[in-house]
Amino acid sequence: MTISGPIKTEAEYGAALSAIDRLMDAPENSPEADRLELLSILVEAYENEHYPMDPPDPIEAIKFRMDQAGLTRKDLEQFIGGRARVAEILNRVRPLSLTMIRRLNAGLGIPLDSLIRSYPLKSKAVKGVTGRRRTESPEQRRSSLRRH
Repeated sequence: MTISGPIKTEAEYGAALSAIDRLMDAPENSPEADRLELLSILVEAYENEHYPMDPPDPIEAIKFRMDQAGLTRKDLEQFIGGRARVAEILNRVRPLSLTMIRRLNAGLGIPLDSLIRSYPLKSKAVKGVTGRRRTESPEQRRSSLRRH
């Protein structure tokens, strides 16, 4: 099957992937290399339309960048705050602030669309009036603080 325009079906998509596989070792500046580039563009357009990928949640994006760049938690302190604050963020106890998001984007190049996504936070065990530990979410903590 020859692909000569936009990919519209799964069969054309499969044929394009097979052709790309065959052309991967094409010499530079050859007609085969041009065909490889064209097919890659068409496959990317098809995948973007039919298999869209959401950006990772902010914490996964940060951990991925740390892994890529060989960074430690200590390296994040300049973007997030002290050691305890970094631990709270990476352990999903505290949400990222706007300032942290800006610093992580500017300093580590983490895309804003990944950093501004909402993500679940772990609830934090706190002592209640009775002295017993109870679990509450950050939203519950904020609302209880407003009442007092």
